[in-house]
Formats: sequence, C-alpha cells, structure tokens
Amino acid sequence: MSTDEWGIVARYTDAMDQERQAPESTIRAIRSIMQQSGELPRERPVRIVKGGQRIEWPKAGQLILEDGTTLPAKARLPSDLPNGYHRFVSEDGELDWLLIASPSKCVLPKDQPGWGWAVQLYAARSHSSWGMGDLGDLARIARWSSSLGATLLLVNPLHAAAPSADQQSSPYYPSSRRFRNPLYIAIEQVPGADGLREALEPLVAAGRALNERARIDRSAVFPLKMRALEQIFDRVAESISRKLDEYVAREGEAIEQFGCYCALAEIHGSDWRQWPSEFRRPEGAAVRRFTQENARRIRFHQWLQWVLDRQLATASEGLAVLQDLPIGVDPGGADAWTWQDVLASGVSVGAPPDLYNTRGQNWGLPPWIPHRLRALHYRPFIETIRATLRHAGGLRVDHALGLFRLFWIPSGMSPVDGAYVRYPYDELLAILALESERAQAFIVGEDLGTVEPMVREELRRHQILSYRVLWFEEERPSRYPKYSLAAVNTHDLPTIAGLWTGQDLEAQLALGLEPNVEGTNAIRARLARMIRLPDDAPVDEVVARTHALLAKAKSMVVTATLDDALSVVERPNMPATVDVWPNWSIPLPKPLEEIEQDARVLNIARTLNARRSPAPAAAPVRQDAPEPQPAPPCHRPEASRAPQGESE
Repeated sequence: MSTDEWGIVARYTDAMDQERQAPESTIRAIRSIMQQSGELPRERPVRIVKGGQRIEWPKAGQLILEDGTTLPAKARLPSDLPNGYHRFVSEDGELDWLLIASPSKCVLPKDQPGWGWAVQLYAARSHSSWGMGDLGDLARIARWSSSLGATLLLVNPLHAAAPSADQQSSPYYPSSRRFRNPLYIAIEQVPGADGLREALEPLVAAGRALNERARIDRSAVFPLKMRALEQIFDRVAESISRKLDEYVAREGEAIEQFGCYCALAEIHGSDWRQWPSEFRRPEGAAVRRFTQENARRIRFHQWLQWVLDRQLATASEGLAVLQDLPIGVDPGGADAWTWQDVLASGVSVGAPPDLYNTRGQNWGLPPWIPHRLRALHYRPFIETIRATLRHAGGLRVDHALGLFRLFWIPSGMSPVDGAYVRYPYDELLAILALESERAQAFIVGEDLGTVEPMVREELRRHQILSYRVLWFEEERPSRYPKYSLAAVNTHDLPTIAGLWTGQDLEAQLALGLEPNVEGTNAIRARLARMIRLPDDAPVDEVVARTHALLAKAKSMVVTATLDDALSVVERPNMPATVDVWPNWSIPLPKPLEEIEQDARVLNIARTLNARRSPAPAAAPVRQDAPEPQPAPPCHRPEASRAPQGESE
C-alpha cells in the first residue's frame, strides 16, 4: 500500500477484498491538517532499545535513566539497562530522544483457562443503586462471580464524562480517559456519608426511586449524586486534607488540569472550544487566575477522583477487573483541552464500508497526530494507558487496529471518502508491553474489522490476546487459538435472544438501518448447526447450548454477558442510531439480588467454570512464554463506537 511521508495511505483493501483509492481531495485535506501542526522532525525522537545494544549517537550527550541516574552516552547502552522510559539529551540541547526499554511482550492471564462476565456496569442495578450500577455494585458482582469460580470481570469504560446537566450516555465518548465518572460513586460508601445519614435521606430515596425507571437516566442521576457529594465534601474536606494532598501530588499536573477543566465546564459549558478565548488554553494567564480563585471547587473535583480511585481499588480486590479503553475522546472534553496540540482538528476517525455497515462509520473522535505524539515522547498515550490500568487485572483495547492505522475522515466528507493514516505501532506496542508488565495486567486487542495480516502477527508477537467473536467465526470455538479472548458477541451486536427470535433484525429494519439481512440469517443458521437445535427451539435452551459451545474454546479467557444469560433481546448499543434506540441506557431486567439466584445464570456459570483446570493457578506468564501459534486471517466488521450511541 502506498504511504507518503506523513503516513497517509493512498490505497487500501477493504473488508470485501476490494482495493479502494482515497480521493485526492481527502489526501490534500489530511496533509494540510498535519502540516498545520508543524514540520516533520529530521531526527526520529524515539528509539526502542535493549541493554547492551549499540547506539550511534549523532552528538555528544547524556543518558538520563527514568530514575534520574545520569550516565555518559557511550557507543553501547549499559548491559543492565532497566525497563523504563529513558532519555538521551545532547550537550547542546538540540536533541532529546525517548529511549523505550520494553519487555516487548505483555504478561498473560494468571488463571487460565479462565472465564468471567462481561458487564455493562451502569445496567447492573441493585436495590442500593441510585438509578444505575455503581462501584459498590461492581464489588458485589466481583464477590459473587468469584464464588462461582470466575477469574475476571470485563466492564464497560468507566471514564469521566463532562460535569454537565445533559450527561453523555456513551462510555466510548469520554471527556477524559485518565479519570473516571463520578456517576459510578457508591454514595453511601463514601467516607463521611455515615455522619450525614439524616441529611442525605431524601437524596437516597430519590436516587433509589430511579431504579424503577425502564431506562437509565444519567441526567437524572447526576444532580442527585452531585448534591450528596457536595454535602459530604463540605463535612470531610478538612479531615481528609492530607490524604487528598498525597493523591493530588501523585497525579500531578494531570489532576490539576482536569479539576480546572471541570470547574470551568460547570460555568462555561462542557465544550472548551466554545469557552471565552482566554480560557481555551490550559497554560494561559486567565486559567491560572481562575485556578486560584476557584481552588475549593477544583479541589472538590479532585476529591471525587480520589473517592473513585478508592472505591475502584476495593471493588477490584480478589478478582481481576478487565478495564476497557475507548479509541478516543470527546473533542470538546478535558483531555482534548489539555492535549489540543496533539489531536487533529477538522477530522474524525471511523471505519470504511464493510459487509455490515455499508455506508461506513464516523465516530466523531479526533485522532492523534502521529509526529506530534512522538514529539511529546508519547506522554499522552502513556498517561492514558497507565491510568486505565490502575487497579486492573487486564485491559481491553477497543479497536486495537488503531495502534497501526486509523481511518481519518475530514469534516464534511462521507466515511466512504476517508483515508487511512499509519501510526508507529512498534513504539506504541512497546509502551503497551511495558505498562502491562508494570501493572501485571494482561492485554486484549479488539482486532475486529478490516485487518491487515501483519497486525495479528504483531499482536501475537507482543502477547496481546486476539478477540474471537462467535457471530463472526466460521469455525467452532474448539478451534479458536489459545492466545485469545472468546465471546459470543459484543455490545454492538445482536444478543443471542435478539438473533434467535429475529427481533433484533426486525428492529434494524424498522429503524431503516439497511442491515445485512442475508449475513444475519447466515449467522443464525450457522449457530443452529453448531448447537444442533431446530429453528423453533426455546430461547433459554439456545442460550444454554450456545454457552456450552463457547465453553469448549481453547482461548485463555472466555466472557459471557449477563444480557445473554438473562435472555435479553435488546442489544446495549445499536450502531448508526442516536435518538431512536436507547443506546447505553438499557438496564438488566432484574436487580442483582435476583440475578445472583437466577437458575439460567447459575447454569451458565457452572458450564463455563467446568473449563477451568483443577491444577493450581500458574504464575503470570511473562516475556519468555512460547510464541503463540498463528490463527488464520479473516475479515470482521468494524466494532462501532460514537457519541450518544451513534456508532458505538
């Protein structure tokens, strides 16, 4: 495929194995956007290195290790060079390179073969919830799942939304990927809440009353929780001052800027691009004055993140929580405000047309500018990965293909007219492996979509688990590769009940979405053959048989959704819709107290638990693990993602 010096790909092969030529107007628009961000550097400022490696330094200088140790830059690196982020700085200060000393391979799951529930946490309400599932509910699910023999939980992204009255519903359109959403705070478990029991009682009652609603209403939950949290903060601000200071010091500039963004957003709206001009850059004098004048409100938002960090740590005790990393951020949100010079404006990422999305997709998320990200020594990427891995046993990288190339769509153009832009995947994967080792967390790459053969080869080489989705696989799960996570579906795809009854397809047709009817019917027919049931088989029996089939996967990990276990017909998200489908707002049909006793759910747990080995759990597999065996390449539809469920 032809690629220019900016990484723009002129021609590519789509999911239908057809070669496509990107329009010249698209290439010019993307090139113009990149050129506005600065010239390409003459020297590549990043190197992947190992101890003892010979390095040709273009100038005299110093090697500065991550721990601050300074060494002369010799022809060979020290043989005992530790893994980490080191720097070479020339004596004249003109060169400043990042040296990534990486283990090159991610750690693997500690307990394998293992299994776990895939949970949309907001949908998992208990009697104690305030209209949506929270971190107290996550802790409950973790304890219950562990008692059933589960080894992990996969949760939807828990990242922060803007603190606005109209709450963003899509977890894949976050304001920040470095911080978390206060809506997930379990109010009555916040330190200091006990002393305000009487004062909080009306808010508790109003919050729990939201559990009766048929849909998750984040915009109704938000003001109730914020009022409760403000009262608690007023009570405990002084007593927790030292602990909060320690947390803020650990988070550094990131939490300072995030707190400032939140305080500004409460006054001027959630989109920083619409703020008064003096506040649009975080380093401006007006922002510094605002920070001083609004220190207490900023500290409140920092305290919210401290509370979230504590509650997530508690919820993650005893069971590995597999966190989910969205492909991008809201262009008007906190991270985009902080890193506006690294994110491309006038363009968004998406996917070209494929068999299941014939018009292509635009996810409304701004992409990193590759050479600008490199120039910052990947600090935004490192901070994002590290923050999402905190308290995590694993990480699901949404649209992992974006580590290699992203489909850029200039403003005003159709996804059909987009073009791919390449990224330095070797450097990004080296960082991912290093952060995996430091967190002792395994990595899953959602490699669904228009995939180049070398992508899966590189993911395997770095011990990143592939994704195997039953709906897309021609082979039975017993033939899935070991180095994978196996699942029946994803949040964007039909549930088992929706597929089997035909109600999901009917809903798509009613919404005018132009679904692939033939392809959907083929998936159903293939499922019927695999589970050996007639077309009129009861849904609950189909669900049970399907999970028995999944349990035979050779994959290191399998996940089952609670939606499927409960025979839910509606999928969590309907790609290419905004207001006509309740995206990310469909609660589970029962509270957790009843789900824990549901015979269908317990039967599936027993089925999946049977795949576990009775032998003692092995230690985490590290970079010396045997090389995974290659799996046959295949094309899968792009996983969908976008604001308000527009496509993710």
